[in-house]
Amino acid sequence: MIEVYSWATPNGHKVHIMLEECGLAYRTIPVDIGDGDQFKPDFLAISPNNKIPAIVDPDGPDGQPISLFESGAILLYLAGKTGKLLPDSTRGRYEVLQWLMFQMAGVGPMLGQAHHFRVYAPQKIDYAIERYTNEAKRLYSVMDKRLAKSRYLGGPDYSIADIAVFPWLRSWKNQGIDWNDHPHLKGWFDEIAKRPAVMRGVEVLADRRRSITDDKSREVLFGARQYERR
Repeated sequence: MIEVYSWATPNGHKVHIMLEECGLAYRTIPVDIGDGDQFKPDFLAISPNNKIPAIVDPDGPDGQPISLFESGAILLYLAGKTGKLLPDSTRGRYEVLQWLMFQMAGVGPMLGQAHHFRVYAPQKIDYAIERYTNEAKRLYSVMDKRLAKSRYLGGPDYSIADIAVFPWLRSWKNQGIDWNDHPHLKGWFDEIAKRPAVMRGVEVLADRRRSITDDKSREVLFGARQYERR
């Protein structure tokens, strides 16, 4: 059984959804990122960047246990392990991988910054809010244009690219997005949201999540504790 060290965040939900889609048995170990669990030595041993999610698979590629951090790497590993949600053809595979990288390099980091400056930052900085809200809108437009001519982000079939992007768009209100401006993306979003595995995946640890409003959580996530050398 795969052990999943995670929390109810977009990056955590990527892996929860993938495991559900692949029908793999897993056990979730909560890592309360607002309380500082990500800095515990046992977690740092498998996730040296102190970020969730991370997994431990006792049945690795050579029959030995393997641990992995970084959600994109985990999606690729699980696709390889199961032969699911990543095309077999070289062309199809790279079509999907470019959109996976788009999520890892653009959608995640930029929408994360939009969340931070629009919702979590103790000081409202107009320049930062405008900068990241506009970038969020631009990224949504890129995806909307893609989905005007492709059923899914990576091509004709549902894939790890869709799984990677979907959880980040669930907080579209916090990103300053109007769905009316992105009709093709909205149609895709609604379709993905109805998938049974997706519905199960986004519920994993959802009852444990809380708003990051107290001083302790802010200090852990955004303050000096985050930047301590370990």
